[in-house]
Amino acid sequence: MTENPFAEEPKPTSAWLWQVFTGVGLVILLGLHFIANHFVAKGGLRDFTEVVAYLRDPLILCLEVLFLLCVTTHALLGVRAIFLDFGPSELAERRLDQVLKVVGVLTVAYGLGVTWMVIR
Repeated sequence: MTENPFAEEPKPTSAWLWQVFTGVGLVILLGLHFIANHFVAKGGLRDFTEVVAYLRDPLILCLEVLFLLCVTTHALLGVRAIFLDFGPSELAERRLDQVLKVVGVLTVAYGLGVTWMVIR
């Protein structure tokens, strides 16, 4: 008979706190993003040249990069939480953490690279 992974107490972690923090950040940043891109913009949308000019503003660029970081962190912490619900071994948990960190770094690097190519 196999052991029930749901019967044991979960290990204490601060990942849930980071997910709450990034979730609150997402609500705030998504609200700002929608207001700036759909309510303030003439006609409700910006064309490519307007987006480039908009992203060249250092404050806006910082907010959009922060939005990218929050989305990526929140999503990967959610994926991690789902996998941890299956009760993986210590080794599998460490490997999962490593893979998700690599995916996160690559995702953010890709987003920053695309943003840089657009605004230069």
